[in-house]
Amino acid sequence: MNENIEVSVELNADLKTVWEKFTDPKHIVNWYFAADDWHCPSAKNNFTLGSEFDFRLEAKNGVVGFNFQGRYILIENQSKIEYLIIGDDRRVTIDFIEDQGKVKVVEIFQAERINPLDMQQFGWQSILDNFKKYVEQ
Repeated sequence: MNENIEVSVELNADLKTVWEKFTDPKHIVNWYFAADDWHCPSAKNNFTLGSEFDFRLEAKNGVVGFNFQGRYILIENQSKIEYLIIGDDRRVTIDFIEDQGKVKVVEIFQAERINPLDMQQFGWQSILDNFKKYVEQ
C-alpha cells in the first residue's frame, strides 16, 4: 500500500476562475511544471468522467521529458476531481474549497515507491505553487 501525501495552496480568486485554469489545457501549459527550468509544452485534457489527460513535461534544454497521464474516475463540478495515474493506478484526489472569496486547492496523492517522499511532496507542491502564481498574476 502506498503512503498518501497532501499538498495544498490557497488562492485569491473565485472558484469559477480557479476551476477553469486548473482544467483547461490552454491554461495548464502555463503552470503544470515543478521547476523554472521545466515547462509543459502540450496538454491534452478530455475532461469527462472515464476519459484521459496527457500532459507533456520537459526540461527547457530538451534533454529529458515525460508524459504525465491519468484517467478521471470522479468529477464533481467546481468541487472535486479524482483520477488514476496511468501506468500504476495511483489515486489522486483534488478538492476545491471556496471560503470568503478565496479557494483552497487540496491534493492528496498516493506516493510512488521510487523517489523519496519528501522529493515527491516538494515536486507536487511546486506545481501547485506555480498554479497559484499563474492564477493570481
